[in-house]
Amino acid sequence: MKTTFFIIIIIICSGAGLALSASSSEGEGLTLTDCYLLAIKRSETVAISREAIRETEARFLQAVSGILPKLSFKSSYLRQDGTGGSNFTLKEVPESKFTFSQPLFSGFKEFASMAAGRAEERQRRQQQLRAEQLLFVDVSDAFYFFLSYQQELEALEMTRAALEERVQELKKREALGRSRASETAGAEARLRKTEADLESVKSQQDVSRQLMEFLTGTAVFALIENPPEVVDERGLEDCLGKADDRPDVRAGREAWEIAKKNIVLARAGSFPEVSLDGDYFTDRTGSAADVTWDATVKVSVPIFQGGENIGKIREAVSQAKQEELKFGQTRREALLEIRGNFTRWQSSLRQTQALQKAFEAAQKSYELQKEDYAHHLVNNLEVLQSLQDLEDRRRDLIAADNESKQLYSHLLVSIGEIAP
Repeated sequence: MKTTFFIIIIIICSGAGLALSASSSEGEGLTLTDCYLLAIKRSETVAISREAIRETEARFLQAVSGILPKLSFKSSYLRQDGTGGSNFTLKEVPESKFTFSQPLFSGFKEFASMAAGRAEERQRRQQQLRAEQLLFVDVSDAFYFFLSYQQELEALEMTRAALEERVQELKKREALGRSRASETAGAEARLRKTEADLESVKSQQDVSRQLMEFLTGTAVFALIENPPEVVDERGLEDCLGKADDRPDVRAGREAWEIAKKNIVLARAGSFPEVSLDGDYFTDRTGSAADVTWDATVKVSVPIFQGGENIGKIREAVSQAKQEELKFGQTRREALLEIRGNFTRWQSSLRQTQALQKAFEAAQKSYELQKEDYAHHLVNNLEVLQSLQDLEDRRRDLIAADNESKQLYSHLLVSIGEIAP
């Protein structure tokens, strides 16, 4: 299943092309933190979130402009018939002026728009933070898959070395007539099987390496565990208490706040609008040449709009209710996700602890079997079987240990945190 998962991802991603922006020398290891920081720089999703924040800031500036005065300069030069009748003469009418306009009252819609803009900016920032956290899940999964294969290769190399040593010993005993040829052949068969397993794991590691390189944008040859151990004494209730601070939950709360401000905007359509307009003339001719400035107070009172404003208000109220329901759903889903991730992580820890004991027992059994074989108390088949059990327990322990750390990363993200 792991191999199939990675192959599908690589096939999908290969169409976009894998351009490596940096490379690490062979033998140099990357930590989980290194991989995550590289992925942050490369991620298009995070970059889009940053641009969404800039877009929101621009909309906030537009909202602020609604309460600020507007000043412009206008100049015109008009030529017209000056006398009329059959005599054709031209009259020149130049005019230049500064125009000033200041909104005085518009139902507080500008203030509501500004508040909604601030809430949207906070929402976008929380969404960006959540995108970064979810990226950490992807990087963590790929990291521990690759690390698991890396450690499996090391374990298989140890097993191969033990089998090679075993084969050499049996060949010496066979030459002395103390072992049968079938015993040597059986050990060689297990050695070749281990070599085949090595090639299979190398292939799986290559596939996982491609995913790591896609996420980080750099060549990956080896990984280093940092930190090597996970110690977290928090209980389930402590984790559940973090749900309200999760970025997606906070973003949902801000979306609800935006929807409530939109109700104020809709209701503003039923209020009168008052504005002050003025002109200051720098160049003027004709009968009004002596007038250098004027000012006008405009009042617009909506009386009947055919039900348009009522419809907008009802629409805004409905949208606010929807956002409230979405916020509640997001919060409940966060709590469910935390419970599930916490349960899986705890179960994985207990499994890892049990497999650690099983590995230690298998290791001790193998050492005792070798001693018993040297004293002719057991046969070679029993020694090989104990070695096989040791290899199986070691690989099971590696898989379970990395899975528990992977699940811990899931738990951190589900409570709105990432590993340091």
